[in-house]
Amino acid sequence: MIMSRRDTIQLSASALVALSAIKTRQAAAQAPQPQAQPQPEGLANAQLRNIAMLPLQADGSAVEYMPQEAGAITGVLWRTKNQTPEGEYDYRKMRIKVDGRGTAKLSGTLTFGDLEKLPRVSYVVRLQCGAPNPSGIVKWTGVRFSDFAHAIGAQDFAYYCRLVGSDAYFVEEDMKTLMHPQVVLAWQLNDAPIPPQHGAPLRLVIPFRYGGRSLKAITEIQFTATSFASPKPWPT
Repeated sequence: MIMSRRDTIQLSASALVALSAIKTRQAAAQAPQPQAQPQPEGLANAQLRNIAMLPLQADGSAVEYMPQEAGAITGVLWRTKNQTPEGEYDYRKMRIKVDGRGTAKLSGTLTFGDLEKLPRVSYVVRLQCGAPNPSGIVKWTGVRFSDFAHAIGAQDFAYYCRLVGSDAYFVEEDMKTLMHPQVVLAWQLNDAPIPPQHGAPLRLVIPFRYGGRSLKAITEIQFTATSFASPKPWPT
């Protein structure tokens, strides 16, 4: 059989590719396998928590459900031995301390009248703690945190935010996370005021994080460009 110059070149190229693949497999087989690292002597094996899976979209955002899928939240979780703290539960009367710490144009006291001026949003998402409960697919209504941040003139160098609840529990998040369009300051749950046990009068909702990050009963919102001082200890 007489082969053309073009056929000869293509055959040679194919042979080179096949030979290269064989050498790559051989090199991988001969490569030294990673050795197990020795365990530090002062450390012992610890039991890992059984964390419930949090369903997320491919881009890391929360799955949103249809309105008819909304139900109830099962379980209650508070720092105060799961007892709902005393406080103002009526969102129309809420007064929340806002401290920009030099990273926002406005500081002072936030009221519902201030939030009411912002675009209202609703969505149905899953609240899921790392433990099986609390959990539930529910409808939240409020305003996007990003709209609130823009309204008070939060600057680009406001890198972190701390939100404090009525039970002295707090969360700190980077502003990039809080500016996500799914992060909401909510005052309604399933088209009714949030019940006290679930975070009235105002609750942070971060549906792509576990429920412990969705702070209940917000009393303070603080911003900083660097870091926060340690909070006062909770009285025992």
